[in-house]
Amino acid sequence: MSVDPRAIVDPTARLAEDVEVGPFSIIGPDVEIGAGTVIAPHVILKGPTVIGRNNRIFQFSTVGEDTPDLKYQGEPTRLVIGDNNVIREGVTIHRGTVQDRGETTIGDNNLLMAYVHIGHDSVIGNNTILVNNTALAGHVYVNDWAILSGYTLVHQFCHIGAHSFTGMGTAIGKDLPAFVMAFGSPAEARAINSEGLKRRNFSKEDISALSKAYKIIYRQNLTVDEACAEMEALVPDCSHVQLMVDSLRHSKRGIVR
Repeated sequence: MSVDPRAIVDPTARLAEDVEVGPFSIIGPDVEIGAGTVIAPHVILKGPTVIGRNNRIFQFSTVGEDTPDLKYQGEPTRLVIGDNNVIREGVTIHRGTVQDRGETTIGDNNLLMAYVHIGHDSVIGNNTILVNNTALAGHVYVNDWAILSGYTLVHQFCHIGAHSFTGMGTAIGKDLPAFVMAFGSPAEARAINSEGLKRRNFSKEDISALSKAYKIIYRQNLTVDEACAEMEALVPDCSHVQLMVDSLRHSKRGIVR
């Protein structure tokens, strides 16, 4: 373990042997950090927080702080972060509240760029990218492979579907279905995230099926239930369409149109 003598580490914090901690960082009680994780200078980690293996947390980030939600009264909630995440400069991540899950959760292989904010009780999947100054209010779900461009704002309780994409400065006030690309304030759906799918080696047939599904929900003036029923006819040819249908059926706030 390499802890700079100018860092402050609470004696109850649990750090794996090869964790690195830079100068002037503060690691509080009830923080656990897994092997291979590097904490830069001037980072604040508060618990209860569990951080997995091979993460990199850059300077001036505050991770595991209490939420400013006025309902929070100091209850013992927590933050759980998986493996291989990169948390860049000035990121803020708050723990959960007992009114919801009691836990904020971040999966594996995510990139949180500078000044990203993740509010209480949010859930981030795997392989996501949150670009500079993206801000998630409390209770937000971001599913695998989603990309939120710079200055994206997400309202409380919204769900961001897998493989979706938002343009710069997008304001999300409703659920964004899987695979859909949205822009604007308020957000408007524009197309399937075809370029992202190509980069992830989706076949031409799969992208074509998803494009057909997109046109069913966004171009035929159908209700969500009517569109889902029609889209499910495509499922035998493309299992990815079922993921899109599931994201529509699970929506509670309505979808970005």
